[in-house]
Amino acid sequence: MALASILKPEAVKVFSAVSSKKRLFQEIGDLAQSAYGLDAQTTVDALLERESLGPTGVGHGVALPHARMPGLDGVVGTFVMLEKPIDFGSVDRQPVDIAFSLFAPEEAGVEHLKALALVSRTLRNASLCAKLRANPDPATLYTLLTESHTLAA
Repeated sequence: MALASILKPEAVKVFSAVSSKKRLFQEIGDLAQSAYGLDAQTTVDALLERESLGPTGVGHGVALPHARMPGLDGVVGTFVMLEKPIDFGSVDRQPVDIAFSLFAPEEAGVEHLKALALVSRTLRNASLCAKLRANPDPATLYTLLTESHTLAA
C-alpha cells in the first residue's frame, strides 16, 4: 500500500485559521466531501465519535483522526496542515499542526489498520515533518508525502 493510493492531491489543504478540534473536523469533513464525495456532516460525526474513545493526537504536533464510514469502497485520506497549531489533547500535550485523516469502509479490517500504520510510520519521520512544515503549498505537500513513502519502501 502506498500513500498515493489513499490520498488524492485535491485532498491536501493548508488552513490559516482553525481555532479548535471541532472546527478542524468540520474543515476535514468539507475536504472529504469535495475530494471523495463523502457527506461532510456524516464525516464530522464519525470523527467526533471516534475521538470520544480517546484523542488521536499521536505526538510531535501530529494527529491521525480516523473513522469508519458507510458507502466507501476502500480507505481514503485527507492531509491538513495548520498555520496555527491547535490543542488536540495529544499524548505529549503538544498542539497539533499536521492532521492526516483516514476514512475506511465500515467492514474494513486489516486494510484500515495497514493504512493507519503506514501513515503513522510516515509521519514519525522527523525530517519529513520538518519539510512539510516548511512547505505550505498543497501540491508540494502531496509530493513530499507520496515520494517519502516511495523512498522509505
